[in-house]
Amino acid sequence: MEQLSKKSIGALPHSVGVAQYLGDSLKVGIVHFGVGNFHRSHQAMYVDRLLNMGLAHEWAICGVGLLERDARMRDVLARQDGLYSLALRQPDGSSDFAVIGSIREYIYAPEDPAGLLARLVSPETRIVSLTVTEGGYVSDSTTGRVPEADPLVVEEVANGLTSPRTAFGWVVAALRERRARGIEPFTVLSCDNIQGNGRVARESVAGVARLVDPDLADWIVSSVAFPSTMVDRITPATTQADIDRVATELGVQDDWPVASEPFVQWVIEDNFPGGRPPLEKAGVLLVSDIDAYEAIKLRLLNASHQAVAYIGQLMGYEYVHEAVGDPLIAAYLRAYMEQEAVPTLQVPTGFDIAAYIDDLFVRFGNPHVRDLLARLSVDASNRIPKFFLPVLIDRVESGEPCLVGVSILATWRAWCRAAGAGRFTMDDVAADQLIAAAVRSPKEFLTRIPTLRRFLDSQDFVDAFAHAAEVLEQEGPAGLLPADAVRE
Repeated sequence: MEQLSKKSIGALPHSVGVAQYLGDSLKVGIVHFGVGNFHRSHQAMYVDRLLNMGLAHEWAICGVGLLERDARMRDVLARQDGLYSLALRQPDGSSDFAVIGSIREYIYAPEDPAGLLARLVSPETRIVSLTVTEGGYVSDSTTGRVPEADPLVVEEVANGLTSPRTAFGWVVAALRERRARGIEPFTVLSCDNIQGNGRVARESVAGVARLVDPDLADWIVSSVAFPSTMVDRITPATTQADIDRVATELGVQDDWPVASEPFVQWVIEDNFPGGRPPLEKAGVLLVSDIDAYEAIKLRLLNASHQAVAYIGQLMGYEYVHEAVGDPLIAAYLRAYMEQEAVPTLQVPTGFDIAAYIDDLFVRFGNPHVRDLLARLSVDASNRIPKFFLPVLIDRVESGEPCLVGVSILATWRAWCRAAGAGRFTMDDVAADQLIAAAVRSPKEFLTRIPTLRRFLDSQDFVDAFAHAAEVLEQEGPAGLLPADAVRE
């Protein structure tokens, strides 16, 4: 079977949306660290929309890989002329396919560090964007993480950032060089699921800079823009079934296709001193204040993903749509959203929060996205503090009950206990700490996990957590679910 490439796209079915700009002369204006499935279903797709409109010819993307596993992305994109397919899985089982070509370059940093620095320093590069995951940031005042505690940062600053190892080291090295040459700084755009991701990105970049040159760090804080963003599209990992389906329906071999839900949203704080693509023409919402939009998405969608991940797996489900299809779990999630999360939100005027919640259940229930619950539980020690704990913190500080939220936290502890016993596979940088804490008493769990210690000041919280843990041990996860919801 022929490989997906510029040569083979002419034979694709007419129903497939094909990049219309592949013969155009494009300039790279965006350098992106972390080219995974989400970036390819989201940011690269938005740039593709603009390019197909005949716009943004100076805003093509150069992807960057830093890790050993990123060599595979380099090889796939090279074989496929930078192209990949994106399948939108509709609830009725059909798929809408498109071939995306907005990633015009890919630099694998371990093999071409000079090329990467040149691309970052080039005046044509005006945005450097990031999807390095919630745990990839090396400084975060909300979690207490500091760059000097990161082994890769320690290594790169020891040599003065002549051989950066992290995305933030590369950003600092490039900004230092641009400053020395009198080139305006680029804008740093975090596209990770973190409340105030612009602030967190600034802390990480400035924190690394301060370890090598405090004056440079001060210049970065005062001169470089770090707009915050809210990103949304459920995008699972690619499976062999996805690859096979592309081969069957498109008649080409795509070695790393992307499949996602149809829904997509991008809200950006409009702060780009060096310019930006006309993203509003592609459906992006540009706003002056993004905090409310971020909180809605993180506290409802992302936090609910954490909520369903643990009770769903404890109940024996494998996929999100299976778990949400259980009326008891659906009622449990809705109670968390409506009774505990929504009261902590500042909902923008005109935003229909009830409709948003209803849409979340439609999205979670799409059986053709096939989103694994196990995917949602990856790196929970970083995700739970950013997505879920802010709701509990606000409820406790306001003196309001959060019994559903406390029970969700108890399911995480029970899941960690089960993972320690071999029932589940835990993929988490803090796996040893979590498993060791989970076998202790509920209060010890709160004590041993740094991000949970603040709740020890609330005896009501401690008591509710202990009660939920006891219910889990005595009755199993079903004991936490609302009794008034009835399974069909």
